[in-house]
Amino acid sequence: MITDQFGRPMRDLRISVTDRCNFRCHYCMPAEIFGEAYEFLPKDEILTFEEIARLAGCFADLGVNKLRITGGEPLLRVDLPLLISMLSEIDGIEDLTLTSNGYLLPQQAQQLKDAGLKRITVSLDALDDETFKKMNGRGFGTHRVLLGIQRAEEAGLSPIKINAVVQKGVNDHAVVDLARHFKGTGNIVRFIEYMDVGNRNGWKLDEVVPAAEIIRRINEEMPIEPLEGSYRGEVVTRYRYKDGEGEVGVISSVSAPFCGDCTRSRISTDGSIYTCLFAANGISLRDPLRAGATDDELKELISQIWGARRDRYSEERTELSQQPKSSSQGTAPKKVEMYQIGG
Repeated sequence: MITDQFGRPMRDLRISVTDRCNFRCHYCMPAEIFGEAYEFLPKDEILTFEEIARLAGCFADLGVNKLRITGGEPLLRVDLPLLISMLSEIDGIEDLTLTSNGYLLPQQAQQLKDAGLKRITVSLDALDDETFKKMNGRGFGTHRVLLGIQRAEEAGLSPIKINAVVQKGVNDHAVVDLARHFKGTGNIVRFIEYMDVGNRNGWKLDEVVPAAEIIRRINEEMPIEPLEGSYRGEVVTRYRYKDGEGEVGVISSVSAPFCGDCTRSRISTDGSIYTCLFAANGISLRDPLRAGATDDELKELISQIWGARRDRYSEERTELSQQPKSSSQGTAPKKVEMYQIGG
């Protein structure tokens, strides 16, 4: 096990398999920037399945036991079940999961399960079509996403987690409806505070709906009570319905940051390692890998990078937001875009 400068072990690895997406959610890939002319990475700069599996094996040897496949939208990557099959054979990996917007899930859920995928997380920011169409930036309704969730259930990719980013004045009215819809189904809704990921989503602090407010609204309609966390580094604060019909969670990266227990590392689509969702720069693993580095050399490089890690962006953001505006202006750092490294 390797640890960073704050004694945090590296347990989770998130791998972005594509920087492309069929949605244009304004908090990640706003359509006015990522239009038809936008140039995504050429194929030769993207990690191959063999390269991904080799790097994942190195991370597993260093203590990682959970892999999450992300994007962009990972289901756009051709032959993705083949990669899932390769990753499922790595010794030490106890949990292999994937995050998707769900639009392509109806036709792929069973293939992914058969290949070795254990669980899936689906992003769904609202149940009503009008709000959902506005948020996904493509005018897509919820039907295919809900069908994808159904197909994932039938395939046994359980428990399914439903992620909803909550933005004030945009979809915060949809919180209770989402919670109610999935209550009693065995699926778990997790509401995520609107975060300042990347540099292009026009994030404003006053558009954040604090986790405490989200929980208050749900509790007024469907009484809930706190649950203990499942493991060290878990980002979600869990609550269970008092009537026993499941649970709900909130991720409070803005109002109550949790950097102190973060165990996550990320590999971008082009093979760079990032040690924080809000990092400005990554370090290439693809280049030494393609230059002939051995597994031991790759593991030494990864160990050095994680060992030097001091990331605590969300806590630093909170500290800055509490300063007078005049002293905090111009201090926001440039950050990697979320579609390059997943959520």
